[in-house]
Formats: sequence, structure tokens, C-alpha cells
Amino acid sequence: MSDWGLDAQLTHIKQQHLYRSRQTVEGPQGAEIVVAGKRLVNFSSNDYLGLANHPSVVKAFIKGSEKYGVGSGSAHLICGHSAEHQALEEELAEFTGRERALLFSTGYMANLGVIAALVGKGDDVFQDKLNHASLLDAGKLSGARSRRYLHADTNRLSQLLLQSTQAKQLIVTDGVFSMDGDEAPIEQLADVAKQSNAMLMVDDAHGFGVLGLTGGGLIEKYGLNQEHVPIVMGTFGKAFGTFGAFVAGSDALIEMLIQKARTYIYTTAPPAAVMAATRESLKLMQVDTWRREKLVGLNKQFRLGASQLGFDVRDSSSAIQPIIIGDSAKALSVSQQLAAQGFMVSAIREPTVPSGSARLRVTLTAAHTDTQVDALLSALDSIIE
Repeated sequence: MSDWGLDAQLTHIKQQHLYRSRQTVEGPQGAEIVVAGKRLVNFSSNDYLGLANHPSVVKAFIKGSEKYGVGSGSAHLICGHSAEHQALEEELAEFTGRERALLFSTGYMANLGVIAALVGKGDDVFQDKLNHASLLDAGKLSGARSRRYLHADTNRLSQLLLQSTQAKQLIVTDGVFSMDGDEAPIEQLADVAKQSNAMLMVDDAHGFGVLGLTGGGLIEKYGLNQEHVPIVMGTFGKAFGTFGAFVAGSDALIEMLIQKARTYIYTTAPPAAVMAATRESLKLMQVDTWRREKLVGLNKQFRLGASQLGFDVRDSSSAIQPIIIGDSAKALSVSQQLAAQGFMVSAIREPTVPSGSARLRVTLTAAHTDTQVDALLSALDSIIE
């Protein structure tokens, strides 16, 4: 039986310094984690507000488990949709200023489900070239024609829309881009969508909790409503500190997704206990404004220090602060050297980022201290030439 040359393919990946390895974490998420018995200051987590191990969130999860058990037992449309699911959807609709919200098991499933439910053969999907893989995959799997515009280039997007003769046009973008940490030109995108009669969908997985007065993300930051941005997706595995995802929009949109989104219909609902924990996270996200304020301060501290050291940093006001290295082998080497000094900082290489733009993806959280940020900068200065 042939192995399809898998061993040779794996060897090739290793030779290109693109091989990915898992690390087993021995304890809860936090500013520090334990990996293989070694304590590391963690600058790789998306737990932006430090809620993944918050006592109130953990307590809500335990209480939810005691009431609902561990598994949901079925899909939402059969018997898996609990009172916790329903309450969270209603609270998310209010939080986002939308008519309704719908829960999904993951952000990837949410994006696949939404795009495939709304467009297909004979339609066009317009995507930023730096969109998350789940959005790009969703466009391909939907059967619609995928048109990609240069990063944040709304002029090019307008040109592509003018050329489109397809039945429906859907514009899709990250809110905060996951590898660069910069913001989509959301106001201009909303204007372009309105002028062309296209639908706009924003994946704000990395904006929720971090941006906006109450953590409502990029859309709240710029004061946009449901008319400006009809479709909003967010995930719970980042600033919320739990697990799952949601889509918010009009009543008609949510009803259509319930009827047609295959990744919603044909999968088991997330455990009710996780939804109970997420409800607590949602409360803390809005009330604990100090978490966002602290992030802003840490971001300024890191960016100033990195710039003074001469590092290639990007224009990011989010919790994501990439340092561009360029060469994959060097990025991997720097990451390993940082680990030896007690810091976890992921090396991001192609195909996640374009060839030649390998980077260290530094993520800051409200759980970090000024001292830890300074220590990371010192370590980087001692390693990067």
C-alpha cells in the first residue's frame, strides 16, 4: 500500500523550516504557562482580557455543568439548544446592537456556514487578500466566484464590484487582521458596500473585547450599526476566554442561517456549561473597562520599546504586535531562543503569512505586567541582530 509519499513531503516541509509542532500545556492559560515542566511567560495566547481562568468564569462553568451536565447531546435543531444557549444569543444581540445572534461551535464553522448559506454559483465574494483562512476557504467552498483585492485597498474593491455582473455580491473582511493586528478600513468598506448594493460581512474575532468602549469591537469603535455592517462574526476563544462563536445580524439573516447553514444544522451544539461561562465573560468584558485600558498601555509600552530597539513593527493598535523577521529559519530560531530564556512567542511562517514575511507574533493580554513586557523587549534585544 502506497503512503502517497507522505514521509518525503514531511521531510521537505522540515527542510524549508515550515514544520509545525504542538506543545503540551500543563495547566491553565494565563500570563505564565507551564510547558514540559518549564514555566514560560506567555506572549502567544489570544486570551486578550485574561478571562480564560477568571474565577467567576470558572465558577459559572462548574455551576452550568452541575445543572446541564457535560455534553449538549444533540444539534441545536433537535434537543441541544438549552436555556443557556438562548440567553447568550439574546445577550449577544443586545451587546452588538443587532436584532438577533446565532451560536456556532467554532469561528471556522461560523464563517463556512454563513458564506455558503448566502452565496453560491452565480454570485461573487470579494475578500481582502489577508483575510483569515476560514473566510478564504468558505468563499471557495460556497461555489461563488472569489475575487480578492489587495490588503485594505477599497479603490480596487470598488473597481471589482463595478466589473461584477453576478447576481449577488458579498464583501468579506477581517475586522482586526490576525497576523498583522491592523484594522480593516471599516468605514470605507461600509460606504463601498452601500454604493454597490453589496452585503458586508466582518469577522471581528480579534476586535471583540479589545476595541470599543464596552468591548464591542471595531464596529462599536467606529459607531457603525446593523445597516452599515449587516453581518458580524465573533469568537469566544479569544477575548471572551471560552470556546465557540456567534453571528449577529437581522432577524431575517439569522432565520436564513438556521434554515441553510450546514455547519449549524449538522453538528452537535456546544455544551451549555461553556455557554454559561461565556455569559459571565460577556458581563466582565463590558464592566471591567480597566482590562482594555491596561492593554492600551501595554501596547504603547511594547511598541515604543520595540521601535527604539529598531525592530520592524507594524501599525497595530490591537493586542497583536508582530515583529517582522522575514526568513522562516531565523524566525523559528529566535522563537526557540526566546523559549530558552523563558518566553513563549510563536514564529509565524508561510503559508499563514506571505513568503518572506515570517514574524514573531507577540500578543499582549490584560494579565501581563509592565515588568514582563520590559523583560521580553530585553530578551529580544539580546537575540535579534
